Amino acid sequence: MLSDTLRLAFGWMVPWLFGASLMMASRSLRTKSQPGEVAWVVGCGWFIGAFALTLWMRLLSIAGVRFSIASIAIPLAVATIGLVAFAARRESRAQWAETAREVWNEVRGAELKGWKRALWLAIVVWLALRALVLLSDVVTMPLYPWDAWIQWATKARVWFEMGRIVPFERGEAWFDAGGAAWLDAAPNYPATVPLWQVWTNVTLGRWDDSLMNFPWWLLAVALMFVVYATLRRAGCGALGALVGAWLVSSLPLANVHVALAGYADLPMAAYYALAAIAVWDWTRDRSFVNALLACVLAVACMTVKTPGIAWASTLVPAVVLTLFPRSGKRILVAALVIALAALVVLARTEAVVLGYRLHLDFAPPWFGMLESLFLLGNWHLLWYGALISAIVGWREVLSAKLATLSVTIATGLLFLFVVFAFTNARTWVTDQTTVNRATLHLALLLSIWALLVFDTWVRRLRNVAPAAIATAA
Repeated sequence: MLSDTLRLAFGWMVPWLFGASLMMASRSLRTKSQPGEVAWVVGCGWFIGAFALTLWMRLLSIAGVRFSIASIAIPLAVATIGLVAFAARRESRAQWAETAREVWNEVRGAELKGWKRALWLAIVVWLALRALVLLSDVVTMPLYPWDAWIQWATKARVWFEMGRIVPFERGEAWFDAGGAAWLDAAPNYPATVPLWQVWTNVTLGRWDDSLMNFPWWLLAVALMFVVYATLRRAGCGALGALVGAWLVSSLPLANVHVALAGYADLPMAAYYALAAIAVWDWTRDRSFVNALLACVLAVACMTVKTPGIAWASTLVPAVVLTLFPRSGKRILVAALVIALAALVVLARTEAVVLGYRLHLDFAPPWFGMLESLFLLGNWHLLWYGALISAIVGWREVLSAKLATLSVTIATGLLFLFVVFAFTNARTWVTDQTTVNRATLHLALLLSIWALLVFDTWVRRLRNVAPAAIATAA
């Protein structure tokens, strides 16, 4: 048990430190000392490192190098040392010490007093205990059936045994080859998630269909850092940002996808949320670093699951509005008109895109959607909260600060509606099978957006009240 713990810790510390060092090297120490920046480096660093790990494994497979701890971990570790040395030489020891003190003060809630600090510490303890409970589920639960069995772990098992990536084929090709080919239910699905499982088993030195899902728990932990950092960097107070991280981390269906790990929906949702946040950051500062980060995260989203291609495309409207501030709205309206014309064309065809039959058979499953989003217990009060935030904070939704992120949310909601209303995916809603998995892809980002809108609205009210009193006086 101790040996497995050390192997897992070492195996995933390497890509996490690599990703964090990349983030750290791309930012000045002055930037990292701002509220939430260190949490952003830590949280986003895991996602960057986990994606970089799979890219390196792909390269090794192309080069014909067998997967092993030496071939995978040593190059990443050496690169990490180089990045850390580069970042360390740019700043003085005094500056690093000051940043460390500021981070430690934020971790222990030093700026908070009285009941606020007590609440801070209580939430930190709650999050830690919940993480431990989820960890116990992940490391003791056998691989969950259905997609985890027939689409993802099949690839992981074969690639682990072969020591490299080998292609999977559809049933027809398998029959044509006389069984001399690898077959599963989704041979065309991307390799990112199975490669996480392969690497975990490589570090363990054996196949373990429970412990290989350890990355899903790490993803959940890193996501808490990301949510806290996003809210903090947007101007939220430390306690408000921590409450926001607690709310997002407590989404029931997201927790299910951690405890019953093995599905790709939560990883894709997380990468999509991070890509949207990076795009939003870029629209505000137009920095090369955030532009590059947004591109990397969008590509990662597309390589986690096939629908990630469609989700990544929903980031385009925000980019268009930013690059073309004067004509951007007209471009988007023209694109909407073209999309409507395409739907009319599809009324006369039976096109199949990404496995979904597109046909203008407008029959939205209204009751199923209402039941899934507002009546069942998969989301707590997320959709109520998002709706209330949009209504009371409509000015904030359209404000210069949040407009581009709001456009991404609107595009994502439109995409979900089109999928459920015009394709055979409506059966997911009527029988309540995979509708919530599809909705999860947007739910994480929607949660963060609703919290940002609400916090911005509250701060506007606080600023309006003193101004009104001063005017009356």
